[in-house]
Amino acid sequence: MSKGYVWVVDDDSSIRWVMEKTLSSANIKCETFADAESVLMALERETPDVLVSDIRMPGIDGIELLKQVHERSAELPVIIMTAHSDLDAAVNAYQKGAFEYLPKPFDVDETLTLVERAITHSQEQKQEQASLADDNYTPPEIIGEAPAMQEVFRAIGRLSRSSISVLINGESGTGKELVAHALHRHSPRASKPFIALNMAAIPKDLIESELFGHEKGAFTGANSVRQGRFEQANGGTLFLDEIGDMPLDIQTRLLRVLADGQFYRVGGHSPIKVDVRIVAATHQNLEKLVHKGDFREDLFHRLNVIRIQIPALRERKQDIEKLTLHFLALAAEELGVDVKTLHPSTVETLNRLDWPGNVRQLENICRWLTVMASGTEVLPADLPTELLEEKAHNDVSTSGSWQQQLATWAKSSLSQGDTELLSYALPEFERILLEAALEHTNGHKQDAAKVLGWGRNTLTRKLKELY
Repeated sequence: MSKGYVWVVDDDSSIRWVMEKTLSSANIKCETFADAESVLMALERETPDVLVSDIRMPGIDGIELLKQVHERSAELPVIIMTAHSDLDAAVNAYQKGAFEYLPKPFDVDETLTLVERAITHSQEQKQEQASLADDNYTPPEIIGEAPAMQEVFRAIGRLSRSSISVLINGESGTGKELVAHALHRHSPRASKPFIALNMAAIPKDLIESELFGHEKGAFTGANSVRQGRFEQANGGTLFLDEIGDMPLDIQTRLLRVLADGQFYRVGGHSPIKVDVRIVAATHQNLEKLVHKGDFREDLFHRLNVIRIQIPALRERKQDIEKLTLHFLALAAEELGVDVKTLHPSTVETLNRLDWPGNVRQLENICRWLTVMASGTEVLPADLPTELLEEKAHNDVSTSGSWQQQLATWAKSSLSQGDTELLSYALPEFERILLEAALEHTNGHKQDAAKVLGWGRNTLTRKLKELY
């Protein structure tokens, strides 16, 4: 089965031959055309995943073809091929909606990478359009009867006619990207692109280029003009996951885009206007990051127009059984095996777990059970050993010493990606002790200082620091 279906149009037969050989060798079905008129006629019967077009051709040129193609099939990615002397025309092609441009003479490997990226983009758009075609479509991945999840659903519903910025808060694995998808799918921008970018997954020195794109020669390795995620998301939604990990200098650039609706590519001199809705997400406390100087306060207020809090799985345990059955069914379909069922005692065991990895952890456990559980009914003994050990550890920690509970908190925070735990924990530790001492001494500061082992001046200074 081919990876995709690509059309190539160029009046140069040697270019058509090279492109066809390159794509066919990568298991990509390719059809070639000598002129734009033939492409437009072929579009009457079918549509490819990607169109690759030369910019200068007899009759209808590449720019005019791009315009006519997008009038008929707005979501079809069009890659424009051009000689180095046609850079201005290539920039014009971008402004007319080209997905990317490919300079001649082109590198075969770079060409293949670019075409594969365009195919992926095209197929994702088609899947989303198929979902939208069903008026009764509801994302099956978002499951929840718990009151906290119903609040999330209500928020999505209230925002369905809006393009306002949204900030999604929730621990790692709670499903923040699913909520972002739902916000887009039920918005006025639903027919336009949804582009996601995880700040934590990209090296800091590449984030600027990923977001805003770059011009050819902007830096070493920038061999061609590249669209950034803002351009790709134009008219639609840009989902910025783990926004708390965004470097301060990029925060400043993002703030300008939100304020002005335009930006410059890296190495560029011409402003590019975009209309993009921003949905941001984080597992971190942005207010604390602002207080520490790690996040711009003005950007925080720009993003925090509407906030949606996604509950942790331990806060919606009435959903665990339904989620587990759903994930078991998905895993069985994926692997081509019979669906596992749950013994009631297994449900009870699952409900007693803390699930530090949240819904993502539960989904992975269901995949594991589908492969490893011997019977058709999942028993508590079938659960992974480490999961049962985690439960035993949590049971001990809950009733154990404060040191054990502190250790549990630290491990949970680290597993969720939190950093600089001491900068948060030490002030809280001192605040709790101080409040307990003041309560114990009926508010007498000198006595409170004595029971804490502090001097009076130290207690006074701590009160100013902590409150």
